[in-house]
Amino acid sequence: MAAVKDVARQVIETLPDDASMDDLIHALYVREKFERGLRAVREGKGIPHQEVKRRMRKWRR
Repeated sequence: MAAVKDVARQVIETLPDDASMDDLIHALYVREKFERGLRAVREGKGIPHQEVKRRMRKWRR
């Protein structure tokens, strides 16, 4: 796992030069959520695609 400062630097480098502090905070938040999701899937904690489709059908009713 990359050090927090390294992750922050990577995120900062992807932002445009005119990005705001809110843009940076949002980008860091999204990055962390994405990484947590990937980690959960690797640990077998994800929901199979077919199960998601089944649950989504309930919502559309």
